Amino acid sequence: MSTLPAAADVIALHDRLLAEPGWPLHEPAPADDGLWHWIQANHRCNCSLWAEEDLARRTRVGDAEIAANKRAIDGYNQARNDATERVDEILLMALGLVDAESARTDAPRSTVGAGARLNSETAGSMIDRLSILALKLRAMREQGERRDVDEAHREASRGRLQRLAQQREDLAGCLDALLADAAAGRAYFKVYRQFKMYNDPRFNPALVAERARGAVPADGGAAREGSAPAGADAAGTAERARGASG
Repeated sequence: MSTLPAAADVIALHDRLLAEPGWPLHEPAPADDGLWHWIQANHRCNCSLWAEEDLARRTRVGDAEIAANKRAIDGYNQARNDATERVDEILLMALGLVDAESARTDAPRSTVGAGARLNSETAGSMIDRLSILALKLRAMREQGERRDVDEAHREASRGRLQRLAQQREDLAGCLDALLADAAAGRAYFKVYRQFKMYNDPRFNPALVAERARGAVPADGGAAREGSAPAGADAAGTAERARGASG
């Protein structure tokens, strides 16, 4: 990676993908197989999560459908966090702030010079938040254009849209500032492993108990990046047709 990403380019990618026909089930090739691949993967997971979260709130479907939504949510959320961690690994290696051999382990070793401040939020988590804000902006814009609600609803939605736009602008500025400070040796961040225990059959006590009774496969069905979690087709369909639900 020759240059660090600009927040404006991340935002442009998020918005462009949301406008892509068939997204997120069908997606264009990422700009590279490194940083931009994982930024796009993170956004794809957030889009699918958004659709599944809507579906999981339904009240007039069977319990089995809601259970399927919940399992899909768990899978997409795991993949989303995996992608965020990969973004941080790649950025830190590009900045020379992590030992490359340890970057993908559970205990990455920072190689930070004296005097740099530790930023509690990582660049990857900021990019993840920018992805979610892109989804919120689109949904709130749709609310402001609805014809099946009164003007008060549309006006309130337009006001919220402005505030969301300001939030995204502020966050973009913070991301650019963090990366600039990190490149100059003034700041750093770390790869923080989420260690989501509920998705890990070795640590989730309910899955451990089920496996002891022979009720689940050894891998526990945990989702991994690159494979579609259960409900992926439904999520993609809902994302294309979800309309104004938020």
